[in-house]
Amino acid sequence: MAQRRVIIIGAAGRDFHNFNTRYRDDEGYEVVAFTAAQIPDIDGRRYPAELAGPRYPQGIPIYAEEDLPRLIKDLDADECAFSYSDVSYTYLMRLSALVQAAGATFTLPGPGDTQLVSAKPVVSVCAVRTGCGKSQTSRRVIEVLMRRGLKVVAVRHPMPYGDLAAQRVQRFATLEDLERHHCTIEEMEEYEPHIVRGNVIYAGVDYEAILRAAETDPNGCDVIVWDGGNNDFPFFRPDLAITLVDPHRPGHEIGYYPGEVNLRTADVVVINKIDSADPAGVAEVRENIAAVNPGAAVVAANSALRLENPSVVAGKRVLVVEDGPTLTHGGMIIGAGTVAAQRFGAASLVDPRPYLVGRLQATFETYPEIGTLLPAMGYGEEQLADLEATIAAVDAEAVVIGTPIDLARVIRIDKPHTRVFYDLEEIGTPNLEGILGEFLAKRGPG
Repeated sequence: MAQRRVIIIGAAGRDFHNFNTRYRDDEGYEVVAFTAAQIPDIDGRRYPAELAGPRYPQGIPIYAEEDLPRLIKDLDADECAFSYSDVSYTYLMRLSALVQAAGATFTLPGPGDTQLVSAKPVVSVCAVRTGCGKSQTSRRVIEVLMRRGLKVVAVRHPMPYGDLAAQRVQRFATLEDLERHHCTIEEMEEYEPHIVRGNVIYAGVDYEAILRAAETDPNGCDVIVWDGGNNDFPFFRPDLAITLVDPHRPGHEIGYYPGEVNLRTADVVVINKIDSADPAGVAEVRENIAAVNPGAAVVAANSALRLENPSVVAGKRVLVVEDGPTLTHGGMIIGAGTVAAQRFGAASLVDPRPYLVGRLQATFETYPEIGTLLPAMGYGEEQLADLEATIAAVDAEAVVIGTPIDLARVIRIDKPHTRVFYDLEEIGTPNLEGILGEFLAKRGPG
């Protein structure tokens, strides 16, 4: 049988993992290209030969997704494997129609083809959309496990936007490691909270190698926590699967791919942000959980906010800077910074759109629903410079930083500013303390 020629449709993460686990060593397939979307400047590169293996001595080119119909014809592709996350079912099936109209088969590689099995217990934290609160939940899980004396190693969903070969396996144990690996803002937002809490976190490109390194970490490893990205399902087969849902976006838990996969396979579903959500949204989310996964334990939780310096905000005209992916492909129009600014008495939120500099203008053209918030786009030096210049230009009296990292550490902010901190705060029972205790009693180390 002739080899099937495959294009992997991706966004610099799941696509590489699907190649490594499903296609790299299967001689029935030849991957002829990747395409890239969602993240700026990740096309025009090559998946390097060092990672692609001996069947691909020249590596594999990465093109923009907009070129897909032409690529299918020019490369004589038989199959296109969709391999990224946080897309609506309408978007997904429209892309399927585009692929099929060009003459190729549209496929969705699933967990059975791509998940790796660990020798250590694995707790996964995933979500139905970007911006549900995975990071704060991962922190809560890790804190519970560490209080029990366990050595926890976190592994983060990939964000390989730089030198792919150099990013094959990355280990972060100190803040200096963030600089050594030339991390973007998005990467720092995810890695820094783990580091400051004293646990090691891994990420990169080759998750088989990453898993084996995590299992044998020099500091020890009793439990692995998969810290998910977007609404993707985990790369490692979980022994306890936790999924976040967001009552600010009711219905999204059954309307986006692959978030519904996470909902249906969850052992535990956390309804986050109950303190700031409409009760009708909470009720709708509960109904959808019961409909598709009635056996899951359901944990109710607040996203507890605190402001570093409320006096900076009270009575002031405030610019709110929020986590970038939450506002862009996450589709949120409210974030932690917005809630904090309103809760602590900001006079008004200043619209940044008249002041946008450089490529931030293109971000708002692509995602016009962002509105009066500023996404912390920082995938490279140019975007960091644009973010800094935009903040400087905005006619605001203060800045509220709703990102998970100290933004003032990586760019200059020339106005009074304060950070928002947010933590998962469970309401009643069941709660993660009890659930994790039961899990460890059944599947703990040793």
